[in-house]
Amino acid sequence: MKLVNQRARIGRIRRIQHGLAAFAAAKASDHVQMLEANEEKLKQMRLGLGAQTGPTSGAALASRGELAMRLESAREGLRPTIAGARTAARLREEARLEARREQESAEKLEQRAASAAARAEDRRMAARFRPRLRTDTKGD
Repeated sequence: MKLVNQRARIGRIRRIQHGLAAFAAAKASDHVQMLEANEEKLKQMRLGLGAQTGPTSGAALASRGELAMRLESAREGLRPTIAGARTAARLREEARLEARREQESAEKLEQRAASAAARAEDRRMAARFRPRLRTDTKGD
């Protein structure tokens, strides 16, 4: 029973580790999606600064040009951040898969220990049981 309890404890620990790894992977994936959404918003804002019809002043054109350049620069600056976040998300997912494999391994070991303990208990019970020999005292 001691081995079964130990294996059960390891199984519980592995389940918790997998849960933490899954949480970290989901968080990293959400971070990537948020950064990609921000890049798309910057792109849409940049496209919205296109020249409009009608008379405009040179100052307004210069201001729009400056803003467009800054938006494009911010978007370019996000690209390495997004690449790094994707790498981190991939690593977190690999860690989650490894934690899942370890969890499954621990569960199998726990099941094996429990079945081995049950077989050992059955053998002990069978060894204790000794059928009584019937002695026939009548007519011999």
